[in-house]
Amino acid sequence: MILPITLTIAGACALISVWLGLRVSQLRIRHKVLIGDGGDERLTRRMRAHANFSEYAPTFLILLGLIELAHGSETWLWIVAILFVLARLAHPFGMDRPGSSPLRMGGALATWLLLFGLAAYALAIPYLERAASAPITYAEGQDL
Repeated sequence: MILPITLTIAGACALISVWLGLRVSQLRIRHKVLIGDGGDERLTRRMRAHANFSEYAPTFLILLGLIELAHGSETWLWIVAILFVLARLAHPFGMDRPGSSPLRMGGALATWLLLFGLAAYALAIPYLERAASAPITYAEGQDL
C-alpha cells in the first residue's frame, strides 16, 4: 500500500534534514571545527536546530504513517503534515537569531500542538473504529 501523504512529507523532511546538516557543515568548515561547536554560538544554534528537527521528525512521521494506514482523514492529515513542514522550516530561521524569536517559538509551539493532535488521533482511532463497527442491537419486539 502506498501512503502518499507520509511519503511526500518524509521526502520533504529528508530534504530539510540535509539542508540543516549543510548549514552546520558550512560553519564547521568556515571555523575549522571538526567536533563540537568550537565555542561558536552560531554553530551551537545551528547544531541545536538540526538536533531538534531530528528529535521531532521521526515521531511525527511514524504517527503520520500509522494514521494514514488506518485510513485517517486525508484532508486533515495533509493540513497537519504541511503545517509541520512549515513549522520545522520556521524553527531554524528563528534559531539563527540570538535571543528569543517569534519564528523559533512559533515553530516549536506548532510542532508540539501538531504532535499532540496526531497522538490524540492515533489514540482515538482504534476506539472510534471499534464503535463504528459495533453491531446495532434492538430491544426485543422492536420493529426494524
